[in-house]
Amino acid sequence: MEDRTDWLRLTLVEGVGPASQRALLKALGPPGQVLAASRATLAGIVGADAADRLRTGPDPAALDAALAWLDEPGNRILTLADPEYPPALLEIPDPPTLLYVKGDVALLSRPSLAVVGARSATPQGLDNARAFARVLAESGLTIVSGLALGIDTAAHRGALDAAGGRTVAVIGTGADRVYPARNRDLAHRVVERGAIVSEFPLGTPPLAHNFPRRNRIIAGLARGVLVVEAATDSGSLITARLAGENGREVMAIPGSIHSPLSRGCHRLIRDGAKLVETAADVLEELRWQVVPAASTPPSDERPAIDPQAARVLEAMGFDPVTPEVLVERCGLTLDALYAILLALELEGRVASLPGSRYQRL
Repeated sequence: MEDRTDWLRLTLVEGVGPASQRALLKALGPPGQVLAASRATLAGIVGADAADRLRTGPDPAALDAALAWLDEPGNRILTLADPEYPPALLEIPDPPTLLYVKGDVALLSRPSLAVVGARSATPQGLDNARAFARVLAESGLTIVSGLALGIDTAAHRGALDAAGGRTVAVIGTGADRVYPARNRDLAHRVVERGAIVSEFPLGTPPLAHNFPRRNRIIAGLARGVLVVEAATDSGSLITARLAGENGREVMAIPGSIHSPLSRGCHRLIRDGAKLVETAADVLEELRWQVVPAASTPPSDERPAIDPQAARVLEAMGFDPVTPEVLVERCGLTLDALYAILLALELEGRVASLPGSRYQRL
């Protein structure tokens, strides 16, 4: 515990970031020796301002809160010197000095796949993320994602759907906070069947600049990254880029040429990412075991639909479409079409999208 306290004292000093922490550890040894060093010695490594901050030390309340959190069942702190620190993170250029972990720390060192994508995902994207994650979790891979809305949430749920499935959520806040708040119940389930991980001090709010840092941990932990849906400015592309730079496999699911949420995936594929259409494609890219036939998603066994509804589905295709376009393609009145669309939506065959559009599921 004394050793953990020294690591906390070092990492909780405001204004002394991970790069400076690693420089001090490399030059001076364990945190206890760093904290005992003279101001002149510290200033020679990280500058006068950081040296003054180190000599002052962390906020005592922040240190007490971290130690109290550590005393709670299921909570762990892993340091760079810890034998349980994930080996995969030691391969990246900027590994976190310290990780706050709620749940099973052993999962951080087991084979995993990151599944990431858009927060404002389409219904088809959410279905794909959940189905892929379930099959891949059943194949023995831990599913890593970021607990965000959209694809991240679907990926965690897919892993939890799997028999024996495990999942890790890497978050951009303190480990004592859940963001977004609507994922609180999901976060509890993740802790029960996996782990929540953060490098940020307790109480850290969801600041925008924290999430790219969070993404490097997601990319670093996993053997590969699967991007399900992403716009061209998506943070998921940062995760994919970092994965590629760290020698991980990068994979993407293609989508409609008309969807903005497919363009990020298409860019990745043009740049060399593996185009995947099935979970078996992912396992092949990772050189992992082949998915057993029994683990593939069940076929659609819903009852047959009447010919008019079938005609609407055929006319709809798999791209988002407006009712006006469907009226032209099917020759139906708008009232008749809306009645059919409502029935199809209740059966889970189509989904309504923003902008008065519909998409086949």
